[in-house]
Amino acid sequence: MWRNLLSIRQVSRRTISTASRRPLENRVPEKQKLFQEDNGLPVYLKGGIMDGLLYRFTMGLTVFEDFLFSYHNNE
Repeated sequence: MWRNLLSIRQVSRRTISTASRRPLENRVPEKQKLFQEDNGLPVYLKGGIMDGLLYRFTMGLTVFEDFLFSYHNNE
């Protein structure tokens, strides 16, 4: 049984360390241009639709939490 565990350990170590990696392209300059252009939007909304949805969800959750806190605090 010990031999089986050692062989599995060696195989898993070999496949992890020799796995081919895909080269990633550098998209930092594109993002810098996007966030540095002056288009009148605040920086937390310059990422697009998902940033707007995340912002609205976070604000809604905050207002809801404030309501719950004040409701339970006044009982």
